Amino acid sequence: MTTAAMWEARAAAGRGAELLAWVHAGALPALRGAAGLERTEVFTATGDRVLLITWWSGDPGPVADPPAELLGRPVHRWAFASEHVE
Repeated sequence: MTTAAMWEARAAAGRGAELLAWVHAGALPALRGAAGLERTEVFTATGDRVLLITWWSGDPGPVADPPAELLGRPVHRWAFASEHVE
């Protein structure tokens, strides 16, 4: 079974670039080599939001919270089980 884990954070005002840099320098290196990790993707969206999607064989591993001063609100997390792929 493949599980997709979504991690989404909105940056504090004007700190979107710093939040994105933290994901690349902190969150991604911490995930590399994790058991069951198949793939990662990073997205950005309006409102200084950063989305990290990870695909796992089995249960997803944790993604740390960035420093509180980078956040405009708490991080949101969801896990989804893959039901169909074409």
